[in-house]
Amino acid sequence: MKINNREIQFPLNKIFPKRWSPRSFNGKKLTKTQIMTLFEAARWSPSAFNGQPWKFVYTERGDKNWKRLLNLLIPFNQMWVKNSSLLVFVISNKKFEYNGKSNKTHSFDVGAAWMSVALQASLMGLAAHGMSGINYKKATEVLKIPKNYKLEMAFAVGKKDLKSKLPADFQKMEVQSDRNKVNKFISKGTFVWK
Repeated sequence: MKINNREIQFPLNKIFPKRWSPRSFNGKKLTKTQIMTLFEAARWSPSAFNGQPWKFVYTERGDKNWKRLLNLLIPFNQMWVKNSSLLVFVISNKKFEYNGKSNKTHSFDVGAAWMSVALQASLMGLAAHGMSGINYKKATEVLKIPKNYKLEMAFAVGKKDLKSKLPADFQKMEVQSDRNKVNKFISKGTFVWK
């Protein structure tokens, strides 16, 4: 069965195969409600002991922080993120706030919050593209991230635009990627991969 030209193996909600990570954005300003709705989706993500270790530092295209935060990305990502509407840096608290002890699943929990944002963006007719192409050392300093926190990734959000507006090299990458078959990443009872 195909959903959005993507082959699925088992029945599921179309929101999953519909969501993808384009690089072509039209730069149109998002409303405050749109932005806050994305963060509201993150708010309801599951986390160990309800620790909610996610923190988001964001900037909107055209505001006073845009260029400063855009410059924290590697040049490759700056080339396409500059046309997005929203740039967000995702940070996790490595310790539980309620007792100060180490939270072993902080990155995992923050990944769940990011996925909630990505799915909500898709539901809203927007696209969200996550990236690890960040100057992590510089970003940690510029964003003033304390030692008990970890900069995980960044993502851009906006309304998808035509791929023809991207540079030629980027146009080749502007396709929905495929995924491994389910049997490649599941195993019953024991670890079988090498």
